[in-house]
Amino acid sequence: MTIAGIEAGLFRRVLRRHAAAVVVVTAPRPGAAGAGFTATSFTSVSLDPPLVSFCVAQAGSARPAISEAALVAVHVLTAQQEEVARVFATPGIDRFAEYSRIGSWHEGPEGVPVLHGPLAVLICRVVNQVEAGDHVIVIASPVQAEHHDDARATPLVYHDGTYTGL
Repeated sequence: MTIAGIEAGLFRRVLRRHAAAVVVVTAPRPGAAGAGFTATSFTSVSLDPPLVSFCVAQAGSARPAISEAALVAVHVLTAQQEEVARVFATPGIDRFAEYSRIGSWHEGPEGVPVLHGPLAVLICRVVNQVEAGDHVIVIASPVQAEHHDDARATPLVYHDGTYTGL
């Protein structure tokens, strides 16, 4: 299979060379603890107005909750939260039940689940969703923010198929 003239395997190998911060995005899910997934596609989009974006797989289990949510939480994970990243990246499980074994969370505004202990958390209002291939690009406006008290804490990074720290 080729992608825009580039063979799919080559495309994946090239993208593995890009290092990216690891985030967990959560959204409320009526009748359940919430929905969430691990992403490395998080980025700032605009400073004025403040906008961020992330991508969610069209076929991902968290997609329905993300598409219906007014607010989502973006958690920038610390280098010590690799297990959190793995839990929210695992398909076919109740991610919040599994996460509850290793961490805690509380309900934020409008029921959005907020994980404890990340490097930073942005509570964001979803302002646009754009279908793009097998993913959806979600553009969101931060309405609340907090960050880790320890300035020495570092982010979890994904590079070459491996979680690592700085």
